[in-house]
Amino acid sequence: MIITLGPACAISEKGGRRNNEDSIFPIPESSNVSRKLFLVCDGVGGADKGEVASALACESFNTYFNTFLEGDPSESFIKKAIQYVEVRFDDYVINHPEAHGMATTFTMVFIGRNGVIAAHSGDSRIYQFRDGKIIYRSEDHSLVNLLVKSGKITPEEAIHHPQRNIITQAIQGTHRPTESDVELITDVEPGDYFFMCTDGTLENLRDSALESIFSSNSSAVGIKDEMQYACNGKTKDNYSFYIIPIQNVQESAGIKQNILSFFYSLV
Repeated sequence: MIITLGPACAISEKGGRRNNEDSIFPIPESSNVSRKLFLVCDGVGGADKGEVASALACESFNTYFNTFLEGDPSESFIKKAIQYVEVRFDDYVINHPEAHGMATTFTMVFIGRNGVIAAHSGDSRIYQFRDGKIIYRSEDHSLVNLLVKSGKITPEEAIHHPQRNIITQAIQGTHRPTESDVELITDVEPGDYFFMCTDGTLENLRDSALESIFSSNSSAVGIKDEMQYACNGKTKDNYSFYIIPIQNVQESAGIKQNILSFFYSLV
């Protein structure tokens, strides 16, 4: 499968907070249609620790992928990349004890030869849109999501729940290894969009509002502008997102065998 991208668009803003603890990769100025790895991370820790955590995660993931990746990343490879990030966190805290307790969510989209590989930990999200409709959405690693799944609260109650910002997974260091969800998405068509975002982006935007924005705009730039308008001055949190447009998809020989090999690597 040969997936060709259109120009991606991204934003990372401090919103209503004093500083921006979100990080994205690549930075918009260096993004181009040949990029395969995209990251959006939401740092936790305050007092500049969160922004260190998210930036260090982006840098470390990119370093690990550039150094060791051959072909498409398997679930095992992605978990090893996370372990490398955790070791980098340990090293940083040893030299900067004031950063003890820093952590970050992460979302990853990789444009591969077998499809699009999506991975995440925490409550930052990955969406796939087709014709303005959500056809894929990652599942939050959060307390309120656990409460919804157990039937203790409704999805509507989760929106304003006082503990809605508590996450159950994050990259923190080797003392508390994180779990990530990894999925291979093979249902990819020209005109699809992949959308990665921190929870601040969704502070005032529900899924129906996102679908309205994606359905009413014919370009990534138009989506970005309307999304920024919806967030600017209206969110108390940092907000960051990446919009990745799929321009063309061409099936390649051996695709079925490649997909089977990927899934066997998950076992």
